[in-house]
Amino acid sequence: MGTQTKMFYAARGEIWLPALCDKKAACCYPTTGKPALDFGIHGLWPVYNNHTFPSNCNGNSPFDENQILDLMSDMQKDWPTLACPKNNGKKFWAHEWNKHGTCSLSMLDMHSYFQVTLALKEKVNLLQLLKNAGIRPDGGSYGMKAIKEAIKNGIGHDVVIECNNDVFGNNQLFQVYICVDKTGSDLIECPMILKRKCDENIVFADFGSDTEGSFISL
Repeated sequence: MGTQTKMFYAARGEIWLPALCDKKAACCYPTTGKPALDFGIHGLWPVYNNHTFPSNCNGNSPFDENQILDLMSDMQKDWPTLACPKNNGKKFWAHEWNKHGTCSLSMLDMHSYFQVTLALKEKVNLLQLLKNAGIRPDGGSYGMKAIKEAIKNGIGHDVVIECNNDVFGNNQLFQVYICVDKTGSDLIECPMILKRKCDENIVFADFGSDTEGSFISL
């Protein structure tokens, strides 16, 4: 690799599932069962030192579920897919590995890529950090500054927040990006810049009643 295309750090995204499903045409529970009402892992994405996101870096190392069989139960719990029709998540994980994970092969093999990403979820409990600051998924509006400070107080580093709009046009918490060093182990300040900015106050969407029909749009 040239000096401008070396892996510099990695960004790990976690999606607030209700904010995903009130935007998509349809969301479905996985075939493995209802996911935890929590943030769900989106992926771990290598970033080059010129702040670009590489993709599809090695077609000779395709996703192989046999290499992560020992991680499967944790994957189903913490890295669910809500794509329709219902599925077991393997297509989603294959997409993340083939597009992003193959670009981390200089530091992380396939098993390490998924293992490190799961470990970060265990290390940083975003929902609990927000609850500790009185920020709860109750459909209320919270200050962006307060949300970022609540997470920073818990992990010691700034994060990047991405928002979307719900069906009523309300700006809402959608995804949190946490940055790590190129080994995927140590948290760092997040230098990412997103084009989609959040409003000063954003909604933290609630789950609705505890039924698939209300939480998930079918």
